[in-house]
Amino acid sequence: MGQITQLPSVNLFGYNFQITLSLIVQWVIVLGLSLLIAFINLNLKKIPDKKQSIVEILVEFVGKTVEDTMGKDFKSFVPFIGTLGIYLIAMNFVGLFGIKPPTTDFSTTLGMGLITFMVIQGYTIKKVGILHYFTGYAKPVAVLLPINIMERIMLPISLSLRLFGNMFASTIIMELAYSSLSKITWVAQLGIPIPLHMYFDLFDGTIQMVIFVMLTMINIVIISEH
Repeated sequence: MGQITQLPSVNLFGYNFQITLSLIVQWVIVLGLSLLIAFINLNLKKIPDKKQSIVEILVEFVGKTVEDTMGKDFKSFVPFIGTLGIYLIAMNFVGLFGIKPPTTDFSTTLGMGLITFMVIQGYTIKKVGILHYFTGYAKPVAVLLPINIMERIMLPISLSLRLFGNMFASTIIMELAYSSLSKITWVAQLGIPIPLHMYFDLFDGTIQMVIFVMLTMINIVIISEH
């Protein structure tokens, strides 16, 4: 329980690349989302049908959320924030199909945290310039330099640990529930876990996505103004 299923490794350029089940699930999610996007982009109309209307409502919602949270100057982040939210919620929801969510693998959540970290630092450097970026670590006083550096480094770690911890705990609880119910009768596993899936997969998975995305948006604004 809690172990990551490992598959044969692949040697690329002298580096032993370990393939895990969580990595394969992510590839399937990326492929599925890519096919879905390709399907949505077919036959776009000036007067939207039901399919296109749903997508436009989602895009408008993400745009309004970004504008309300970050401000009008950050509208360019709508594609990134929207993609981040959809990808995270897709990974969190695979538990509904009896598959361990990739977000229960710390390497996955750390990767997501590092992506956010690099986007924030890259945008900040582009906005304020490389010189101002590095001198900003010594503000408001130079003595805070070590603390500011540590705070910046801890961002991807805190983001990844929060997401990993909550999703891993939810998975363990579901595994314990199924294990306990199997000792009663297999019929008990059909209906009783449904409310648990509603909470730990749907509700908690959505909440963890929202928290990750909101913290990402807030940190983009705060750090880019340093």
